[in-house]
Amino acid sequence: MADARLTAVKLLLKLEESDSYSNILLDSVLSEAELSERDKAFAAALFYGVTERRITLDHVIATNSNIPFKKLDKGAVAILRIGLYQLLYMDSVPESAAVNESVKLCKKLKLFSAQGFVNGMLRNFVRNGKKISYLGMEREDRLSIEYSCPKWLVEKWIEEYDVERTVKALKASVGKPPVYARVNTIKTSADKLLERLAKEKIPAHKYNGLDDCLVLEKTGDIEKSKAFREGLFHVQDISSQLCCLTLRPVVNETVIDMCAAPGGKSFTMAELMGNNGRLYSLDLHDMRVGLIEDGAERLGIRIITAKQGNATRYNTELPQADRVLCDVPCSGLGVIRRKPEIKYKDPAEFEGLPQIQRRILETASKYVKVGGTLVYSTCTLSRAENDDVVEAFAAVHPEFSPIVQHVPYAGAENSYKRSYFPDENGGDGFFTASFRRIK
Repeated sequence: MADARLTAVKLLLKLEESDSYSNILLDSVLSEAELSERDKAFAAALFYGVTERRITLDHVIATNSNIPFKKLDKGAVAILRIGLYQLLYMDSVPESAAVNESVKLCKKLKLFSAQGFVNGMLRNFVRNGKKISYLGMEREDRLSIEYSCPKWLVEKWIEEYDVERTVKALKASVGKPPVYARVNTIKTSADKLLERLAKEKIPAHKYNGLDDCLVLEKTGDIEKSKAFREGLFHVQDISSQLCCLTLRPVVNETVIDMCAAPGGKSFTMAELMGNNGRLYSLDLHDMRVGLIEDGAERLGIRIITAKQGNATRYNTELPQADRVLCDVPCSGLGVIRRKPEIKYKDPAEFEGLPQIQRRILETASKYVKVGGTLVYSTCTLSRAENDDVVEAFAAVHPEFSPIVQHVPYAGAENSYKRSYFPDENGGDGFFTASFRRIK
């Protein structure tokens, strides 16, 4: 495990220096690392865990250090984060191993002067009962430290939703997220897929209340499984599946997926259409268009036409459609349990998003036939990117009537706008709004 810890420290330092997503960075490093599968899993758990709990861990470091946090060496901070994460959140790691291996990491990274400091802080933390101090904190500060969520986001959610809703969302934003599979009904059924997965020793069960959705447990590298390679399923979060079921495409329709890559929603919609009709899957980047094509080929989907295109610009080559899905680029605040680095971004980075989202929705609406359906969606929990965008659209487009689309989920709001919170259905934070073109 020693080299797994070193790999995790190097990954953490790399993530701080780059704009890369954690999953992309992890995949690229682990694919080249000479580690056993067990060590790779341990390195990944440390890397994701520390990234997710960084605010909590840094609070512990700051309250237990005589040196101001900002003056601490970055390498020493990364090592302390890893040591503290093991002590606080990994029951399987003995306390002595968490401390001793952290000191060894100082040697391996040639941080010889930090050895005594790291050793002393971790041992003192254990000796004092591994307590986290919340002394004299306001509610927002405590929630920020407890659930490792920046204070601005805690305040935003309390203001926009409420305290109870926020606390539940925060609790659901940490810890290992569940993995869901969408059954490829073109090739198999849920029961048959469960039999296949059992043969491959991949534990899975049906998700209660949503047809053709499975919960996968202990997935490992699921893409190496025979059932996956044969195209019997694709991995897709429940909220994303519900988004497709909100659009409700059927056999022989023409459907447009505006911002489709890597293709999960397009694949589910094609399956709902029984692989009959026309489905145009668009994305801004050529390379990502290739991901859609590869996925469709693996799943045996023949109705998808994947095209490169800018979703803010109207394309005269595209036909008028029965249904258009407008799943726009967003801040991703609904998926922070899967991509924890998102929550550490400067909120100023998100300020320009509503303008882009409105432009994409405006363009998407031009493809919808009279009588056709338009669904706007995001994987964020933010009024500015959700409610405000669709309300502004509705105000200037009387030809689009807000409609309530039935979805097979008991907790869905009886409204044209729906916010899905991660604590409710086990899915990611998500938003959908539905319209019908009436003239």
